[in-house]
Amino acid sequence: MGAPYHEIGPIRPPNEGSDRSLLLRLTRNCPWNRCAFCATYKGKRFSLRSIDEIKRDIDAVKTLAEALKAESWRMGFGGAIRPGVVKAVVENDPRSYDPERIGVEAYAQRLQSLINVADWVSSGAKTVFLQDANSPQMPLEDLVSVLTYLKNAFPQIERITSYARSKTIFRKPVDDLVRLREAGLSRIHMGVESGCDEVLSQIQKGVTGDEHIAAGKKAREAGLEVCAYVMPGLGGKRLSERHALETARVLNEMEPHFIRLRTLVPRLGTPLWEKLRSGEFEALSEDEAVEEIALLIQNLKCRSYLASDQVCNLLWAVEGKLPDDKPVMLKVINDYLRRPPLERLRIQMRRRLAAYRMMIGEPEGDLGSMVAIAEGALDHGYPDVGEKVARALDAIKQFFI
Repeated sequence: MGAPYHEIGPIRPPNEGSDRSLLLRLTRNCPWNRCAFCATYKGKRFSLRSIDEIKRDIDAVKTLAEALKAESWRMGFGGAIRPGVVKAVVENDPRSYDPERIGVEAYAQRLQSLINVADWVSSGAKTVFLQDANSPQMPLEDLVSVLTYLKNAFPQIERITSYARSKTIFRKPVDDLVRLREAGLSRIHMGVESGCDEVLSQIQKGVTGDEHIAAGKKAREAGLEVCAYVMPGLGGKRLSERHALETARVLNEMEPHFIRLRTLVPRLGTPLWEKLRSGEFEALSEDEAVEEIALLIQNLKCRSYLASDQVCNLLWAVEGKLPDDKPVMLKVINDYLRRPPLERLRIQMRRRLAAYRMMIGEPEGDLGSMVAIAEGALDHGYPDVGEKVARALDAIKQFFI
């Protein structure tokens, strides 16, 4: 059998990473899986995991947490998960963590599970994120059963969150959402992306702006926190203004607790990428995306917390409580836009490279050459510097999730 482990999906919201949440997979992939901008689940089939599978994963998490704490005590750390504890657990059970014996894929799964549990325990084991794309798609009684089992296994949990399609929430009775909240669900992360119906139709989101509003209001009525994700740049050049203004309208009526920006990066292999290549879609430049964000913020009247905590955003400092911090956020944007063009290009290059190096390391090969060419153009102020920087940045951002 070997050491237990729990299954982990491919993505989670940025704040669930910074909070070191436990990642618990209830469903696999996305039931909609048609959004033109998304490559995460393309070619993968949606499935519901069984209650028994999920409960076994919860039991595995409990076993791993106890093993980590026991090893911590043995090492003299008093139960705290310090550096070296995970390594000791692995070394104490070589048969379970031997890639040559169990295979590289199984080894990676077990190690990923152990590290996730270690991070979670070290953070206080208080937050959980339910994966994958739309956990509320599960039958109500099944999801209530899982939430109850999870809370009973770990009574100290304070927050349980999940991605949710707004269409799914729109279709659910408020009473069902109340039951989920009473069972332990705290917050839903909704991919609003846009409030403009034309944009939503073009990206095949499968929902309208008014349905976004109704879903957000319904979730709030049930006592759930709502985190709305919006995607600056999703309307391209043609629909940029409408995208910003109509998204602001939808957010004002939804009044989510949180608004999170994730600036569009057209992904290789997606339908949107093909539209970009054919000329049907014209992407915004870095500066145009920042200008669109300013227009969005100028028109927000809701009392929400806005964050730019996603690697695709250029200006992470655009963050604050609406409406009080709106002047501060707009000042960050205006200070950037008032800089000379060459300085703005340097900022773009510096920040995108810093993010790449933090995640992957130094650019190499063709990407390294593109970066070197762009940096040389910046140093010498060549006439085509903007084109060279844009080409390098487009390549760098393909690595951003």
